[in-house]
Amino acid sequence: MAAGAARVSSGRDLSCVPEVAGALGTAAGHGFDFLCLPLFHPRYRREFQREPAKGRPGPQTRSDLLLAGRDWNTLIVGKISGWIRPDRPLQAGRSNHEAALRQELDFGGYLGVPAFLLPLREGDGPNLARGLSAFLLGQQGAAVWVQVPLLAPEDQRDDVIGNDPAPPIGPEAEEKTWRWWNDFRTLCDYNKRVGVALEVGPDLPSGSALDRWLGEPLRAAILPTNLFLTNKKGFPVLSRPHQRLLGRLLKLEVQIVLTGAPKHGGKPLGSYLQYLEHLGQHRPPPSALEVFARGYEDYLQSPLQPLMDNLESQTYEVFEKDPIKYAQYQQAIYRCLLDRVGDGEKETNVQVVMVLGAGRGPLVNATLRAANQAQRRVRIYAVEKNPNAVVTLESWQYEEWGARVRVVPRDMRGWDPPEGADLLVSELLGSFGDNELAPECLDGAQRCLKSGGVSIPGSYCSFLAPVCSPKLHTEVRGCRERDRHPQAQFETPYVVRLHNFHQLAPPQRCFEFQHPNPDPAPDNNRFTHLSFHIGVNTVLHGFAGYFETTLYGDITLSIHPETHSPGMFSWFPIFFPIKQPMAVRAGEEVGVAFWRLATPKKVWYEWAVTSPACSALHNPTGRSYTIGL
Repeated sequence: MAAGAARVSSGRDLSCVPEVAGALGTAAGHGFDFLCLPLFHPRYRREFQREPAKGRPGPQTRSDLLLAGRDWNTLIVGKISGWIRPDRPLQAGRSNHEAALRQELDFGGYLGVPAFLLPLREGDGPNLARGLSAFLLGQQGAAVWVQVPLLAPEDQRDDVIGNDPAPPIGPEAEEKTWRWWNDFRTLCDYNKRVGVALEVGPDLPSGSALDRWLGEPLRAAILPTNLFLTNKKGFPVLSRPHQRLLGRLLKLEVQIVLTGAPKHGGKPLGSYLQYLEHLGQHRPPPSALEVFARGYEDYLQSPLQPLMDNLESQTYEVFEKDPIKYAQYQQAIYRCLLDRVGDGEKETNVQVVMVLGAGRGPLVNATLRAANQAQRRVRIYAVEKNPNAVVTLESWQYEEWGARVRVVPRDMRGWDPPEGADLLVSELLGSFGDNELAPECLDGAQRCLKSGGVSIPGSYCSFLAPVCSPKLHTEVRGCRERDRHPQAQFETPYVVRLHNFHQLAPPQRCFEFQHPNPDPAPDNNRFTHLSFHIGVNTVLHGFAGYFETTLYGDITLSIHPETHSPGMFSWFPIFFPIKQPMAVRAGEEVGVAFWRLATPKKVWYEWAVTSPACSALHNPTGRSYTIGL
């Protein structure tokens, strides 16, 4: 039931199914991929406590033999009966509801359905969560789609028609059903198999409230047929706000469930599905970054440690495919050469360029192209400590570069150059700017630079932003390793293509570095305290990190969301988790203290939330994560 790149994965929701195989065939004939159906008759309320109903003879529900096992396993989402309310106040009734819930979950597990659809309403709480958690602990595989309305039925307005504007919905109404969900998933301890089936109504909340939902683990969107409008040809269509919402949901590969009878001029159910397919196929084409990142969404990766570890050939290959980074470097070097060498001395002035951390040579090639473009002469030193990459550099030098380039198989920090450099060129930046130790490397190599020489990049700055992402929180929690500190997975930053998340406030500047470093005794330790204003009630799970760099003049590279270099994919953001999710109220400030600390052998970050409540200090003394020098 997974959605393809353009195709919409869709299901048909039915409230009562007299004949299962026939209903499944009909749904397939309309083009649906799966069927949502009750596991038990919706009016059949079992009695587990009292006779004579307790001893009622006959089967409790239909036989599993009505479908082949593979059909139950792949084509059916089992609906839990809506009358089951284990949190009702009376003890006798509550026990009966608890038993009915367990019976339906157990039977669905016996059938092997891939997912359950569980309705959540106001008042559902600890008992429902306890019963579900007990089932999930003992049963592997099945997911649970918690059906939550985007707005509670009593908060939907009847005067919203088509694309006409309506008065804004109050914040209490916008938050109500999200609060039901947030309390319930917290009671379920953020179980990664518990996701949201968002029930979309005719009325939509404001943008910030929608953004909050789009940070949740959405699995399905339930669209009633009465949500659709009728176009001039009599076919069902969605309003523009609903089209925009659906486009954002499809980016998260949410599956669409259609519920209700056809209501548009006798048009069949297939016409609704055709319209949804039309919207799916006419989404904007993916950007270069989205194409490159496909399959890596919300996938946690350990940041590279290029000083401690020699990178593999495939790692170099991936980053060399970036269509933007090296073009910007070439432009920066070109501009620098023009500024440093006037037309009158372009035949006599040879600029010494040292490419520090040359890898497999892309910056050397960019320098040569820039020199040709500027019609200026250069002498290049390609400095690289990775002995495996040096083989590639020497091959380039022998086959292409010739005497213009000298390959230096050394660590830049310990190399004594035969002459000073006019220009240092490096690509030592990580997702957080300084997290691959560019400050230490370039400070150590600064003695290679002539007085008045230039470094490309000239400066870089990291940024932090608070984020809500239950998906990332559960992924981080699953990274626990036996031989590390029990909380080590929450004290480690991760490089990740942020996808299913809600950024709670704009990023703010964190740490900044300049090269050449004007400080004769550089200290690259840093501390900052940032405060972010939060606009909606939400949950804080950590902080997203980004960076911007100025290569030369006004030529920049950025992964900051608001200034992201179009088409560049060399870096994903970095994520700093916190150990315990923290509830944050609208109007409150999220404060975070952040440190960059170093010894002669390692660098590490420490962080702590300071408001609206204090967290523990994360990664003290680098006990869980360090970057080796």
